Amino acid sequence: MKEIFISHSPEETMALGKSIAEKAAPGDIIALTGDLGTGKTVFTKGIARGLGIDEPVSSPTFTIVSEYRSGRMPLFHFDVYRIGDPDEMDEVGLDDYLSNGGLSLIEWAELISDMLPPETVWVTIEKDLESGFDFRRITIERPEKNKL
Repeated sequence: MKEIFISHSPEETMALGKSIAEKAAPGDIIALTGDLGTGKTVFTKGIARGLGIDEPVSSPTFTIVSEYRSGRMPLFHFDVYRIGDPDEMDEVGLDDYLSNGGLSLIEWAELISDMLPPETVWVTIEKDLESGFDFRRITIERPEKNKL
């Protein structure tokens, strides 16, 4: 199933993330794609808010994964932008995180798409400067059985 949402502000992007997280179940995986500066981290902050996480959320670019455990379930926030070889994700313990009962959110997921299971929800954020500086088209593609 494919849905398209239009956001006109970071607050709207964050609100969409929050509403998705409120429906999330342990073990859900969100693959997040989009160019630099499209709002992936803003969306992730909304996910954290929807899980009730009260810790500050930032992009884990230099650590690959950040764990947030103060909400109703853990959030495992990956940023795989700097991964040179998908096999590096084995060293990070990707499979362990994906099966660890939290919500896994992976920025730049297209770089490791072959490693993600078929039940992964794909979220693509695109900007269109002709439509406005804060305009974002957010496409969510989910398998039929996934309720996110």
